[in-house]
Amino acid sequence: MSLRLVEIVLPENYEGEVSEVLERLDILGHWEQKLDSGMTLARVLVESADVESVVEEIQARFSVGDNFRAMLLEVEATVPVPQDDEEDTQKKEPERVAVMELVEKLSSGSRLTRTYVATLVLSTVVAAAGLVRGNVAVVIGAMVIAPLLSPNMALSLATTLGDMRLAARSALTFAAGGVMSFLLAVLAAVVVHVDPTVSELSSRAAVGMGDIALALAAGSAGALAFTTGVSASLVGVMVAVALLPPLVAAGLLFGTGESAMAWRALLLFATNVICVNLAGVFTFLAQGVRPRLRWEEARAPRMLSVAVALWGALLAVLAVLIWLVQRS
Repeated sequence: MSLRLVEIVLPENYEGEVSEVLERLDILGHWEQKLDSGMTLARVLVESADVESVVEEIQARFSVGDNFRAMLLEVEATVPVPQDDEEDTQKKEPERVAVMELVEKLSSGSRLTRTYVATLVLSTVVAAAGLVRGNVAVVIGAMVIAPLLSPNMALSLATTLGDMRLAARSALTFAAGGVMSFLLAVLAAVVVHVDPTVSELSSRAAVGMGDIALALAAGSAGALAFTTGVSASLVGVMVAVALLPPLVAAGLLFGTGESAMAWRALLLFATNVICVNLAGVFTFLAQGVRPRLRWEEARAPRMLSVAVALWGALLAVLAVLIWLVQRS
């Protein structure tokens, strides 16, 4: 059983009202404490599957006042251990983390930080070395450290929730990282000799319909990893395999003068980006991820429709291009 502790700081004169709100909710226990400032600190122990209903009720009732704050903490263990009710367990939907927890996790990974840039540079250098040498193990090592999962999943989540700010930041972070990775690969091709016939390099310039299926699976797996709360590190490798190698290969091929192969590698990269994000959006929707705030509820469907229509149209165009490339 996965547990969460919801801590709520309430303004003055709200003491005791939390109990009234929580009476109709499925919780494991709650406690209230009067602070020296006159405000109230309420703690609510709840199963992770019930977090959203608790937070939504608390937010709807108390967020209109000043000094309101809700915090979500992961509970490693508690004594006594809560007993599972088989009937309640069967009625509950498949477990996933709360939307507020999901947003926090992905927001922190969608920022253009020095750590993100440094990790991307290192993964690009390692990927370029592996592609040039035709060393599969080195290429896999580059994908392990590539920080490409979070900004893509954050963009998918922002599209699902109608969060324009998160969408813009995630897109900027990914685009900046993509440009840096591409330019580094071009520079590497100028410095070292690149043989375009090496299998690890030439295979990234061979784009096919099967690559679409791979990217869709990667995007769906990435969204599932975050919504179910499992470790996303291994899934990040799956996303990286669809994004980093073809991008670095395109840079290396452009740098060495193989423009035709480079454009095919870029075609593969663009197709994978669209597929990863489309699959991420549909997986978030299937997992029941919905906007948290009323103003987001009004804007999210419009933003979602526009984004899905645009990505779908681009994917259709790229699929036609892939078909033409395969016939040529």
